[in-house]
Amino acid sequence: MTGTSRSSTDLDIRRRKALFRSWHRGTREMDLVLGRFADAEIDRLDDAEMDDYELLMEAPDRDLFQWLTGEAETPQNYDTSVFRRIRSFYAVDGVFRP
Repeated sequence: MTGTSRSSTDLDIRRRKALFRSWHRGTREMDLVLGRFADAEIDRLDDAEMDDYELLMEAPDRDLFQWLTGEAETPQNYDTSVFRRIRSFYAVDGVFRP
């Protein structure tokens, strides 16, 4: 079971693959973080944003989670508008809360 609540039938192949990969990260925590974000936003990302999203998905789960929570500084090449969009997707009172 993927956990996804979104159908991928209306997505192009690139976004279908990204949606699948978002729910199959390796750690359940990141499956939930990226999977839920992708369910809600994958069809709204333009091609440049998809480039950034695919780059983020290449990062190790532990590193990505620490960047999102602020436990570690986000490397400049990952600190993109998509990264900030993911963080704000889960922000409550300005704090990341997945």
